[in-house]
Amino acid sequence: MALDLDDFVVVSGMAGVHKIMTTRSNGLVVQEIDSGKSKFCSVRKHQFTPLSTVGIYTLTDTIELSIIFEKMLEHYTDKPPVATNAPKHEIEEYFEFLVPEYDEDKVYVSDMKKVIKWFNFLKERDLFVEKTEDQKSKES
Repeated sequence: MALDLDDFVVVSGMAGVHKIMTTRSNGLVVQEIDSGKSKFCSVRKHQFTPLSTVGIYTLTDTIELSIIFEKMLEHYTDKPPVATNAPKHEIEEYFEFLVPEYDEDKVYVSDMKKVIKWFNFLKERDLFVEKTEDQKSKES
């Protein structure tokens, strides 16, 4: 299973994850997932982080966010995500369960909290979608 995160973006200065509606040369039109309202975000004012481009450093390589989300979904009932306000050691233990080989020098607790927060946001809204065979073959 490969999750499709291509349509989701985090926009600086705006809470939560947003859906990309369209791109323009000077920014993006994004949709607030809860309200459904669209808004233009200028590249002059905002920075954009497409979730499909996020990776977590490991000791040997980088692991895609979609793979981490898949593991979180797989273990959701027996080992649900820890709270983002949990003690540092609990967050690190959970993340080590997900990515045992993560690079402790490059991956900070703040990064782990973002991954958990993004996962919870998408999970609560039932937005996880599997990639179609067409999408998988385009990447190959």
